[in-house]
Amino acid sequence: MDETFKQQVYELARLIPKGRVSTYGAIAKALGYPNHSRHVGKAMGGCPKDVPAHRVISSGGVLSVPEFQSKLENEGVGINNLRIKDFKKIFWNPMDEI
Repeated sequence: MDETFKQQVYELARLIPKGRVSTYGAIAKALGYPNHSRHVGKAMGGCPKDVPAHRVISSGGVLSVPEFQSKLENEGVGINNLRIKDFKKIFWNPMDEI
């Protein structure tokens, strides 16, 4: 995977505020690669510790990594059966926010 793409993914993920979530697809689209959500997921899998990977979830509002639940709950995000409560309300769309 292209290192520049990874760095762009990380930079964008760092902008997601605490208590909000975005999706792999939204990040891919914001970077100009609307069909590359899986690439974003791969990049997030090996991201640096300062990247809030727990704030990037699937487009259905479901956590891809169950271990991230406690981090999100500590930020005030409600979760039930790995599904984000009020997903549409707390969704951070980089296309609208930056």
